Amino acid sequence: MKRVRMYADGGSRGNPGPAAGAAVLFALSSKGEQGERVGEAAKYIGIDTNNQAEYTGIIVGLQKALDLGYEEIDVRLDSELAVKQINGIYRVKNPQIAQRFLEVHHLRSQFKKATFSHVFREQNTAADALVNATLDAVI
Repeated sequence: MKRVRMYADGGSRGNPGPAAGAAVLFALSSKGEQGERVGEAAKYIGIDTNNQAEYTGIIVGLQKALDLGYEEIDVRLDSELAVKQINGIYRVKNPQIAQRFLEVHHLRSQFKKATFSHVFREQNTAADALVNATLDAVI
């Protein structure tokens, strides 16, 4: 079974402001050990909020993992709000976020197994760097 770990992030320079989401994928061994970087995805979304950018990072990363043929995914985010929403702990109240939440749910259902967990910002530097590079390229 092909397994991958995904680190996703989003950022907005201003809230709202120029925004982007990104994800970086790393292979996972059968023992769950993180291996080499196997892919990345990023998307500039224009003027938007940080939360919209966070969900964009999740969406582009999930889609990339599916495109690469992964069947199991371990998603790590530094957005505690997004993790709690996706895991059903918090409700999604914002209609625009609800649309992206449904996209995440649809993509998630295409994996045999998908987990979402919170990590501290220091553990999410690769995705953060890709978000900033994406914003720098556009602004």
